[in-house]
Amino acid sequence: MYKVMLVDDEKIILDGISQMIDWASLETQLIGTASNGVDAFEKVKELQPDIVVSDIRMPGMDGLELVAAVHRSYPSIRFVLLSGFGEFDYASRAMQYGVKHYLLKPTNENKIAEALKEILTELESDQQRERFVSTIKQGLQKAIPHVKQQVLKEFVTNKTYGSRDWDYYRELFQFEFESPVRLLLFQLEGAVEFEHLFAIKNIAEDLLDTTLLSTTIGDHVLVLVEDTLELSELYRRIHDIRDTFLRYYKLDATIALSEPDGITQARSLYQETLQSLNYRFYLGEGGLITRKDTGARGPETTGHFDFEEEKLTMPVQSGHREEAEQALSQLMDELMRAKLDIHVTKTYVIQQFVSLLRLGDPQQINRYYGRLSELVGMNTLQAIQELLENTVREIVQYHYERNVVKHTSIVRKVIDIVNEQLGNSELSLNQVAGEMLYMNADYLGKLFKKETGEKFSNYVVKARVKKATELWAANPEIKIFEMAEMLGFGDNPQYFSQVFKKQMGCTPSEYAKQTDNSAF
Repeated sequence: MYKVMLVDDEKIILDGISQMIDWASLETQLIGTASNGVDAFEKVKELQPDIVVSDIRMPGMDGLELVAAVHRSYPSIRFVLLSGFGEFDYASRAMQYGVKHYLLKPTNENKIAEALKEILTELESDQQRERFVSTIKQGLQKAIPHVKQQVLKEFVTNKTYGSRDWDYYRELFQFEFESPVRLLLFQLEGAVEFEHLFAIKNIAEDLLDTTLLSTTIGDHVLVLVEDTLELSELYRRIHDIRDTFLRYYKLDATIALSEPDGITQARSLYQETLQSLNYRFYLGEGGLITRKDTGARGPETTGHFDFEEEKLTMPVQSGHREEAEQALSQLMDELMRAKLDIHVTKTYVIQQFVSLLRLGDPQQINRYYGRLSELVGMNTLQAIQELLENTVREIVQYHYERNVVKHTSIVRKVIDIVNEQLGNSELSLNQVAGEMLYMNADYLGKLFKKETGEKFSNYVVKARVKKATELWAANPEIKIFEMAEMLGFGDNPQYFSQVFKKQMGCTPSEYAKQTDNSAF
């Protein structure tokens, strides 16, 4: 119900109007009366009526003065003024305070009721308008953060936005900052839901009190901050954001931080953070990446890289795990140093992986190609290296097991050849590998040492000395120069004597005498 107050210096009029009006039927309530303007103003302050029905001619403070005083403090209160004939011109001055209803004395209940109904209609209309405006304002207040987010998205993604657009939005949203800004771009690692993006956005806004705007773009969270903090303090707060998010959601985040610049350069700052995030491919997931960490390299300064897939495939095919792991580690180190375009690096990695697959167990080929699909989707070089390491170990083991028997057979052939060719002064690893077994000499030498524990040349020397002892045991009369010639030392008995003494601890002649004496 609306509240009404009556003001008149004639008690009979106050009582008459009070009693003749059916206040309830008008959805009103008479809350008080006053006999003069001064008393009325005090009661207005106390009772806060919606409508005041007042006489104009009163002692102390007349009706017009009352209207002026109330309007200054309570402009929403409506008035119905009662005036005598001839006072209408005087009362019309009240129009400047919005008074629209004047009744000439004497009046009746119908006229007063009619005036009240008109005012009630006006009040209801005003309240509806206020409710509508309030609803619109509330909706706008809720929408403004989303609108600001959209503005930030447009500034970092729309090429056409410039300083004029920023001036417009700065005035519209009353942005009050002139200092340089930085952009923070967050990328969450793992299975991400919108809840996670919303959470890290709120955490960033709480811990970075210099936040100006923030939004989500795809799977990223973008935060615009004023560049007012010391860099060390900014780094600390960024790490706090990451640690807080990790603690609550068990997900890590990689953060790219731009250099400072003006707000109108937001698009180039955004591109900078995107490029920085790309370097998580080389630097790994989690942590903070700045332009300094990327080396600020452009296409013209890309590192040099020579790709030779055989460096890895050869030791893998040979079953040499240690050498294969070393070759893979070297490949990854060279790619990390070169920091090529990520697509180029992936091309090299895929090419190397396919070359490995060709060496794998044919029965496992489908599983290996499943790994290839996994590799293509990987976002860091570290993850790729782990997959390659596992694959290399499997394929190396496959070849090692296949080669064990083959290696033993090859080495046995080499030993047989050595025993047959002890008298051949030209006997060498290159001759055995190239002319007799048609193999790579380096590979054969490594295989021989792995199986026998001896280098080929040392093994031949020991075999010749052993053969010499066997020949002298059968015939102590053999001369030293004859023995040297028989065992491949040619016409160099002195060298034979040196080798023999080194192996047996005595000269050939001393050994021959010992053998001769033991025969008796």
